[in-house]
Amino acid sequence: MPVTVTRTTITTTTTSSSGLGSPMIVGSPRALTQPLGLLRLLQLVSTCVAFSLVASVGAWTGSMGNWSMFTWCFCFSVTLIILIVELCGLQARFPLSWRNFPITFACYAALFCLSASIIYPTTYVQFLSHGRSRDHAIAATFFSCIACVAYATEVAWTRARPGEITGYMATVPGLLKVLETFVACIIFAFISDPNLYQHQPALEWCVAVYAICFILAAIAILLNLGECTNVLPIPFPSFLSGLALLSVLLYATALVLWP
Repeated sequence: MPVTVTRTTITTTTTSSSGLGSPMIVGSPRALTQPLGLLRLLQLVSTCVAFSLVASVGAWTGSMGNWSMFTWCFCFSVTLIILIVELCGLQARFPLSWRNFPITFACYAALFCLSASIIYPTTYVQFLSHGRSRDHAIAATFFSCIACVAYATEVAWTRARPGEITGYMATVPGLLKVLETFVACIIFAFISDPNLYQHQPALEWCVAVYAICFILAAIAILLNLGECTNVLPIPFPSFLSGLALLSVLLYATALVLWP
């Protein structure tokens, strides 16, 4: 990748990192004036407004309210870290792979905000009495939807295009790994009651399948984020192929046994 370095400002002359048709400048306040920087500012503001509205009236009790509040606070915090790293040009000192981390987080954040935008109004807001708390909760849901769209837009903009050389997590298989782990977490939430499957060998096998596939997918993601794929005894592409085949076979058994 051809790079021009001028003091503390790094100007990338390719568009693969943003996919927006313009150079992305990092390590400078001008990073915020680029389309991707403006998009991340929108993410930051929308998540901040969402949790601020809810916190100001205490409209986040219960497990669903707690999950939504955690989602907005977590997304706000990590987005702020990403902006600070890019403003200060600290990508090389960041402990995780910068080619993989931002898009991985953006994908998770889009899914988290989507879940909060659905769960919070359907399981909490509709049961609030009319008044200030309900109005704030509805407004928070609106800003949560904006954050979801903003994170999804970042994923669409920064994902790998055909022929580009980029991090694995920016590719379709990498993004599917994120989706796989997220869906596995949803499954775990629905089967959190051991009475659903205890003392039933077939259902216990299904739970084991979900856990094994989740762990393997998480390992693949962590290896890429830490740029540790070379620690495997086999080439990473072979590991991914074997993982995909094993996951398909295991999920196929669960798909038959669980119903």
